[in-house]
Amino acid sequence: MAAEIQPKPQTRTPVLLNKIEASQDVVNTAVIIPKEDGVISVSDDRTIRIWLKRDSGQYWPSIYHTMSASCSCMSFNPETRRLSVGMENGTISVSDNFCSFNMHSCMAHQGKVTVVLFVLEMEWVLSTGQDKNLTWHCSESGTQLGLYRTIAWVSGLQFDVETRHAFVGDHSGQVTILKLEQDSCSLVTTFKGHTGNVTALCWDPAQRVLFSGSSDHSIIMWDIGGRKGTAIELQGHNDKVQGLCYAPHTRQLISCSSDGGIVIWNMDVTRQETPEWLDSDSCQKCEQPFFWNFKQMWDSKKIGLRQHHCRKCGQAVCGKCSAKRSTIPLMGFEFEVRVCDSCHESITEEDRAPTATFHDSKHSIVYMHYEPTTGWLLTSGADKVVKVRQTRPDTLYLIQEDTFIQSIFLGAYMCMKESAFLYSLCLCVCQQLWDMTPVVS
Repeated sequence: MAAEIQPKPQTRTPVLLNKIEASQDVVNTAVIIPKEDGVISVSDDRTIRIWLKRDSGQYWPSIYHTMSASCSCMSFNPETRRLSVGMENGTISVSDNFCSFNMHSCMAHQGKVTVVLFVLEMEWVLSTGQDKNLTWHCSESGTQLGLYRTIAWVSGLQFDVETRHAFVGDHSGQVTILKLEQDSCSLVTTFKGHTGNVTALCWDPAQRVLFSGSSDHSIIMWDIGGRKGTAIELQGHNDKVQGLCYAPHTRQLISCSSDGGIVIWNMDVTRQETPEWLDSDSCQKCEQPFFWNFKQMWDSKKIGLRQHHCRKCGQAVCGKCSAKRSTIPLMGFEFEVRVCDSCHESITEEDRAPTATFHDSKHSIVYMHYEPTTGWLLTSGADKVVKVRQTRPDTLYLIQEDTFIQSIFLGAYMCMKESAFLYSLCLCVCQQLWDMTPVVS
């Protein structure tokens, strides 16, 4: 029987590359510096630290700067090396180069800055605060250009350069789309699908899809570009969703929750919308009355039953007619959920094939950042530890899985300083061996 080849990103566990454990307080935000082999972190202890990897393989704080207040959030632009930092006292500080810390500051909010976002194309710094204000400032002069008042304080913010749309997720569970201009803004639309507050947003400009995560443990994929109001739910966490990142090269969504769970979703599949729950006074399968249907209970001389809903068809059913459970991955249900008897019979083993993989970060995640050029995933935890992982199935995985390939990679490492050609050749051989390795599902 031939082995079934699965997409490689779905079959490998993210490998821990390094830990950064020298922080004195919780690191609220940390990002990977592309091409530098470094990490920038901001913390409750008022510090900004630049961690660079030494010859020993460990990260050390090569640059250290103390701010006037606790640092609550950060935005880093790798093209310009510009660093924007939001603080507990409502101040935003911007540095033209993250190494120099020649920063200019402005008072943007009356409370803690919750999100800060630098938009290179507009030369704007967008920010939200616990004062329920969304503001945008000129990154060069620090002048406030505009302000929008939200209904609740904002915990998620994304921006689309092409349309100048700002996506704002707040603690009421609502997502608002605003059209920003140089000195004004207009409301485009609002939508709400979460029962808890929105905790994270992620925008994919290529597919024109917005992902929102919530304290209700769910993720919703909003098809903005399709203009049909399509919203697809993803259920794979047991706690509050803390971060969302999209990997365009593999078409994967990476999500994390405060209990340390990391889920990698395969978005290169045709997903289905979850049905709306139907209303009924009696079971739509056996017609037994529900407990509030007094008339039918009296007429049939039967005790009313509790109402449930099938997650596949949305029908209102009693417990007896929905005693079975099943996963429905293409509808976003990676865990077993209630389904009616007829739907359970219609679900095949192929329908139950998982579309996500689950991993344990082994710390309570506060923030997550993904670097697409390297495939590195960074998580910051409540334990004051920053962890860096590799998510791509490249030569790193091959080293762990095959001693022969390990020898080739060791040869590549030894040739690295002597000959760039030999180094590239060895890596090429590793990649070819990887491509020849079948993965059995």
